[in-house]
Amino acid sequence: MISVTDVTVTIGDHTLLHDITFTARAGEVTGLIGPNGAGKSTMLAVLSGDLERQSGEITVAGCDPAVTAPQELARARAVMLQDVTVSFDFLVRDVVAMGRRPWHNKPQAEYDDAIIDAALRATDTTHLAGRDISTLSGGERARVALARVLAQQTPVIMLDEPTAALDIKHQEQVLGLVRRIAETAGVAVIVVVHDLNAAAAYCDHIICLADGVVASAGPVEEVYTSDNLSRIYGWPIHVTTTDGVVSVQPARRRVTDNAENLLDLISERITL
Repeated sequence: MISVTDVTVTIGDHTLLHDITFTARAGEVTGLIGPNGAGKSTMLAVLSGDLERQSGEITVAGCDPAVTAPQELARARAVMLQDVTVSFDFLVRDVVAMGRRPWHNKPQAEYDDAIIDAALRATDTTHLAGRDISTLSGGERARVALARVLAQQTPVIMLDEPTAALDIKHQEQVLGLVRRIAETAGVAVIVVVHDLNAAAAYCDHIICLADGVVASAGPVEEVYTSDNLSRIYGWPIHVTTTDGVVSVQPARRRVTDNAENLLDLISERITL
């Protein structure tokens, strides 16, 4: 459903992605993981058509996002960004209804109300439908943004850290929901996740980026080794598998060597 071949993205003098190649299959959840600044959000922006690539080939549900008409592209992929701030005062239900706009004047528009209501229920936001979105918490806005994406009813869903603002209950609900959608509807889901344990639990395939290149890729059990993750993240990480459940445990209560000077200053109570 998603094919990426030798994609390079450069902005100014900086190469953000270099020769990226991977596939994300229909019916599966593909996790994009990696350290801060690895290129994960950039990769999603290129896949969605919001950022130009300098070279390489991309197809998303049969479309090249760089040249496909916006309306057609909006029927092929739905995108949830990290920033779910809405600049205008809209009711929650109206925000979710925006996801149906690509189907305006299409036969699928007949089901708009039913799909909007179902998306609200699935994301536990029905009780917020009549609220002004500016009055919601960050976690509530994130769930509304996901409802809009789901209402768009596309064969590809792209999510950039969808659980970052959510409590543990809604993190599990959201990731469980998108995995079920992938499995039952044959949707290709690609999701940026920082929680390595959550990625292990809900993703079928992992693409790990580091410094703008693919540092590791494959099933969870291949990517998730102590040596591999410790190398990629530059931090001691211990991986265990018990009864098929992968668990990631980073070294705790450590500080880096370059923090020692600050700690010395603080401990000496020096006033600057």
